[in-house]
Amino acid sequence: MSLSKISVSTLAILAASTLAASARDQLQIAGSSTVLPYATIVAEAFGENFDFPTPVVEGGGSGAGRKKLCEGVGEGTIDIANSSSRIKQSDIDLCATNGVNEIMEVRIGYDGIVFASDIAGADFALTPADVWGALAAETVKDGAAAANTAKTWADVNPALPAQDILAFIPGTKHGTREVFDLNVIEKGCKDAGAYDVYLAASTGADEDAKKKEAAEKCLALRTDGVSVDIDGDYTETLSRIAANKTAIGVFGLSFYENNTDKLKVATVNGVVPSVETISKGEYPVSRPLFFYVKKAHIGVIPGLKEYIEFFVSDDMAGPDGALAAYGLVPDPELAATQAAVAAETPMGPLQ
Repeated sequence: MSLSKISVSTLAILAASTLAASARDQLQIAGSSTVLPYATIVAEAFGENFDFPTPVVEGGGSGAGRKKLCEGVGEGTIDIANSSSRIKQSDIDLCATNGVNEIMEVRIGYDGIVFASDIAGADFALTPADVWGALAAETVKDGAAAANTAKTWADVNPALPAQDILAFIPGTKHGTREVFDLNVIEKGCKDAGAYDVYLAASTGADEDAKKKEAAEKCLALRTDGVSVDIDGDYTETLSRIAANKTAIGVFGLSFYENNTDKLKVATVNGVVPSVETISKGEYPVSRPLFFYVKKAHIGVIPGLKEYIEFFVSDDMAGPDGALAAYGLVPDPELAATQAAVAAETPMGPLQ
């Protein structure tokens, strides 16, 4: 049989057979820089408390991790992708194309996206509308779109400090960016009334096209140097702020809480970000954290099932677990996740 005539399913079976025959004994994990410190803590504890090698945990970003997960089945592919945003249909389609047909979605808890600046800097009390007004490529003046010419935060809102706008935000490959775009930029655009102006001026062929065009205009950010994408992890953002004392950066709550000696956090809608305000639903910019498991590797790669059960155990992910001490907001539905992991339940269609 020629290679060109071998079906994807046949290739998957061959890969799985090879995997079973010569499985590696160390878990391979990649993905989100936000989930990375939690996964590292769990991996080290796992290596210390189980008769399996300590898993290898790498970063690279949520999207990159999910892409690696979907490369195929076999010991040359990773077992788990960490993600600070939910898997996309395009990821699922890529997985299916490469013979990865069952994926387990494991929600480990919640995190907040915070705005923080140098510890000795000014206090910031932000709203999504403020952030959008500072960073958007266009704002609305006199009922029409116009180029954003704001120079200082006080130009956007007189109650904010009169210092130059400079924001270091997550790059587009980060799961954090998706939540930032949706919960801060698009929300701020709508709160400011700009979305309705863009929608009314849209030339889209139908209502869906008009809404898409309006949302895209909301998400278009300035290119004049005041909004800077950071493609590295939060340590790069921190170093940028160390070199630019009046800048604001976007961080995960847990990273901020580990750097309170260097950073001052902003309120959002008057709420201070914390484990308590996120768990109560008071802080407006929070997001669930996940990892995705290649089910075909369970029972083949030693320790995979044990690792994911350990990760979502009360001792790790529970309210009094080890991860809560590092800023993870426990999931109130953790028991349901534990049951799904025990049953090896694959995720259903996205909704």
